Amino acid sequence: MKHGGGYQPKPCIADSDPTERFSNWDYPEIEEGKLTRYNWIVQHKENLVLGYKTDIGAFTYINAKYGVVLEDYAQIGSHCSIYSFSTIDDKMGQVLIKRNARIGSHTVIMPGVTVGENAVVGAHSFVNKDVPANAVVAGVPARQLQLKQGG
Repeated sequence: MKHGGGYQPKPCIADSDPTERFSNWDYPEIEEGKLTRYNWIVQHKENLVLGYKTDIGAFTYINAKYGVVLEDYAQIGSHCSIYSFSTIDDKMGQVLIKRNARIGSHTVIMPGVTVGENAVVGAHSFVNKDVPANAVVAGVPARQLQLKQGG
């Protein structure tokens, strides 16, 4: 597709090599119930497993009471909530965000959910079921829209 005016589209970030992000990345200091220097917060920090070069957006809340695992290169947008325990319906279970998964801003991930490798969750989604590897999901509740190429 040709673009006028000298505009050259850049490759989609979701399709870029995740190992190229954050050349100076280092594990953040996490204090129980306090904002990190990047303005996200964790309760039950002893049950959080944070992978290499993860990216968590500002004002995200993680309740890791029953375990939250963010694998290498996972991206969590700003203002997300990740719950391993829900006080509304007493559901509980480990949340697993697999390698290179992308979670859009303002998304809620409920207890016991696994988001598969390379999956993309659209912004403002409510995820209460597992998301397959390479899937693109969005909505309330989140529904699969497509599988990414190669998936």
